[in-house]
Amino acid sequence: MSEVQCNVIIDSCCDLPPQVIDVPGVELLQFPYLLGDEQLIDDMFQTISARAFYDRMRKGAEVSTAQIPIPAITEAFTRAAESGVPTVYLGFASALSGTFNTICLIRDQIAEQYPESELYVVDTNLASIAEGLFVFEAIRQRARGLTALELVEWANEARFYVNEQFTLDELDWLKKGGRIPSSVAFAGSKLDVKPMMDISLDGRLSLSGVARGRKKAIKQLAEYYRRRTLEIGCGTRIVIGSADCPKDVERLKAELYKVDETVLFLETNIGPVIGSHVGPGMLAIAFMGQDAREDLSVSDRIAKKVRGEQR
Repeated sequence: MSEVQCNVIIDSCCDLPPQVIDVPGVELLQFPYLLGDEQLIDDMFQTISARAFYDRMRKGAEVSTAQIPIPAITEAFTRAAESGVPTVYLGFASALSGTFNTICLIRDQIAEQYPESELYVVDTNLASIAEGLFVFEAIRQRARGLTALELVEWANEARFYVNEQFTLDELDWLKKGGRIPSSVAFAGSKLDVKPMMDISLDGRLSLSGVARGRKKAIKQLAEYYRRRTLEIGCGTRIVIGSADCPKDVERLKAELYKVDETVLFLETNIGPVIGSHVGPGMLAIAFMGQDAREDLSVSDRIAKKVRGEQR
């Protein structure tokens, strides 16, 4: 293994198991949230279990989230600057939270105070286990000896190869968050329609299809992997995230094994920030696969070319 050339700052929306990110030179910024009238910090369900969190949601507890506090960001980036070690922040999609823009402002202020420091920020345009897979791979690349600038270059390209799809058990949670009309949620519940969703290139939640019933939704997740993977038979790592639905995790693993018996699983919980919007029963997969930019329509590709954007 090569000598580590840089440090990494990540945030708790990556929804990884705590032991995966408990690595020297990796610092975690934690999002706060309110569960009922209780103020909590997203510590990957170490203070409160995922089962307890989602049970309280089922019983009607309101959950609200907020940006990472400015003092926590300032302290983390000040430590990074004072350490003298080049540091890269890999952040939760700016389209879903204002935290990334706040971090950019604070980074700029600290860079003025410490002009010799190397502090970089990357908008992953990802969330939850998609962000988690990305962070997991970035930590691996860092361990292999990438410098901070090399890691930034890797990140700006690799994010397009993260494939994620997820399904929800109920539409009511999206309705509560104002993301779908009440009429759609009502019709969906009557028809037992399960939405299939992913993350768009600009980091927003996107409806990619529907399934009639949970069993079909799970099969569609496995089919999504079959369509999008580049390496069947090569031991692809798949991150499976769930919002307290362990039986469905086992059903999904069985379906994925039918597609590719060599896959490796990293199982984790959907954290409270994403969980507060999607509710109990979210089931998701993420893996490195096809380039998402190739999914653009011809019209979109022309528009990107006119704007001088990548590919």
